Amino acid sequence: MPIRRRKKRVKKCRLCEMKVDYVDYKDTKLLKEFLSESGKILPRRITGNCAKHQRMIKVAVKRARQMALLPYLRKQ
Repeated sequence: MPIRRRKKRVKKCRLCEMKVDYVDYKDTKLLKEFLSESGKILPRRITGNCAKHQRMIKVAVKRARQMALLPYLRKQ
């Protein structure tokens, strides 16, 4: 009996679709979409971001944390 494997659906980068050139650290509403419940940055394989935008998100989240716009950790 052959094993059926589910074909992975390739996720599209939402920021490429919105034609975002620069991810601003002051846009906390956008940045919160790429954070987990505990406040960690979600990886590319989960969000579907391209490498360029994932790097921009990483830098923006770290800057927002430094400026106290986003928390480093969320206590549960």
